[in-house]
Amino acid sequence: MAKAQSVSKEEKAAKKQARKAASKERRQQLWQAFQMQRKEDKRLLPYMAGVFVLMVAVFVVLGFLIGSPWLLIPLGVVLGALGAFIIFGRRVQKNVYSKAEGQPGAAGWALGNMRGQWRVKQAVVGTTHLDAVHRVIGKPGVILVAEGNPNRVKQLLAQEKKKVARVVGDTPIYEVVVGNEEGQVPLSKLERHLNKLPNNIDRKRMDTLEGRLSALSSKAPGPGMPKGPLPANAKMRSMQRTARRRS
Repeated sequence: MAKAQSVSKEEKAAKKQARKAASKERRQQLWQAFQMQRKEDKRLLPYMAGVFVLMVAVFVVLGFLIGSPWLLIPLGVVLGALGAFIIFGRRVQKNVYSKAEGQPGAAGWALGNMRGQWRVKQAVVGTTHLDAVHRVIGKPGVILVAEGNPNRVKQLLAQEKKKVARVVGDTPIYEVVVGNEEGQVPLSKLERHLNKLPNNIDRKRMDTLEGRLSALSSKAPGPGMPKGPLPANAKMRSMQRTARRRS
């Protein structure tokens, strides 16, 4: 009995240590992201400071109105810090998406980082020019997201939609082309666009579709795609050779 209690204490201590290590790593990552963003974005600090000061000032005024000017200051400080953090997060996100825009693999990377109950399968079909169609299963149904040359991805979308339609029955299938031209969805607005689609199916149906479409993908895998946006100076020819070797 004593031995079991000792093991339990050791497990709890190990879990506590792991949580501390994970928390420390997250703080370090946030600090690194802040330092990088601060160097590239000269407006970051003024905006963060402005939001913080404004929020505190609002609650100080409210405190005066109720006759206790110091009562609401702690709440103003907390909400001001939260507002500054939100500004930081949004500007970092905007910076990341602006750098990724137009690079091969960017749409797949964005889909892989979405929050929520999305089932993402990157590059279910593609070309050696690094055009690709990614498949997303969510409450709207099945969403095919294409990136690359508009003329080539149009054909890829049509082919993939035809294959998917054979196994999903009456489940809605949506098509999205990522880009900045008319009728396309900008990379930075991709997640928002998908979240605005109507809810048509439940989680049970999503699980069923995922199983069916996984079997479909295993029969005809597409060429390999980068797991994230390529560096701006990457040589397209070498990446095409890599895609050919993986296909």
